[in-house]
Amino acid sequence: MNNRRLGRQGPQVSAIGLGCMGMSDVYGPADRTESIATLHAALDSGITLLDTGDFYGMGDNEMLIRDALRGRQRENVVISVKFGALRDPAGNWLGNDARPASVRNFLSYSLKRLGTDYIDIYRPARLDPSVPVEDTVGAIADLIKQGYVRHVGLSEVGDETLRRAHKVAPVSDLQIEYSLMSRGIERGILQTCRELGIGVTAYGVLSRGLLSGSWSKERKLERDFRGISPRFQGENLERNLKLVDKLREVAAAHGGNPAQLALAWVLTRGDDIVPLIGARRRPQLHDALATLEMRFSADELAQIEAAVPAEAVAGARYNEIGMKHLDSEQHYADH
Repeated sequence: MNNRRLGRQGPQVSAIGLGCMGMSDVYGPADRTESIATLHAALDSGITLLDTGDFYGMGDNEMLIRDALRGRQRENVVISVKFGALRDPAGNWLGNDARPASVRNFLSYSLKRLGTDYIDIYRPARLDPSVPVEDTVGAIADLIKQGYVRHVGLSEVGDETLRRAHKVAPVSDLQIEYSLMSRGIERGILQTCRELGIGVTAYGVLSRGLLSGSWSKERKLERDFRGISPRFQGENLERNLKLVDKLREVAAAHGGNPAQLALAWVLTRGDDIVPLIGARRRPQLHDALATLEMRFSADELAQIEAAVPAEAVAGARYNEIGMKHLDSEQHYADH
């Protein structure tokens, strides 16, 4: 496993990280035993970056990671935690809270659930429009001084917010969606990250399964975020699956599959970008790890991009309510 550094002052991590959300929430039922086995397999393979959120399964995901890490060396793992997303007992989203007092409160609960005395990267899941980002980052910086946090991270923010935050304390990385189907980051945000020396952890690299090559119009969704995701609806889904068919043709010529090509493409976008894979089962994990052995010429990468032109993708990343919580999308609208 090769390593990459998250920003000029961030931690060194494995070239790909494991996004653990699907093991507890959002994408339908998951198998706890298989989830822990997948976490163990990821760690054994050399993956060191585990990404979670305190609101994934209302804390269940953090406890899952705690159980998976039992008996292992804590210092060999980089744990990234998102906080601030508010939910009701039914799982509905209620907004975001990034007030300094809330930052300290959320952290206290995460430390307990994770069974650790520090968190490597701590980040608000979304910008809280009622709280200056300077206040939120300042609170995290105070926790760094106290030894409870190692690095500041941000998620789904635009370039102005990045600059303001980075003046308060060095930001290690920006977590943001980046895939063949979601390339908005290339319209300014990625350039700002590189100017400031901020790394990128890219989630949604398979566009929530669309680019896996295994999605079908007939798939039934149970307690699954994709049931309200615009890209998975009606004509949008049909158009997007046609793009995946083109990617499948390119993959066949390389002895791979669409998921591997989609991940490989993100891996080639720069050594400052670390894709997060959302594998919930060991076969998915092993399929992703095989991508690390693949090599592509400039012409081959151009073929991958041509199969899934960004402008041909149908539907937004989130529904209308979800999009309103993305400071990054405001950046795109301004550019």
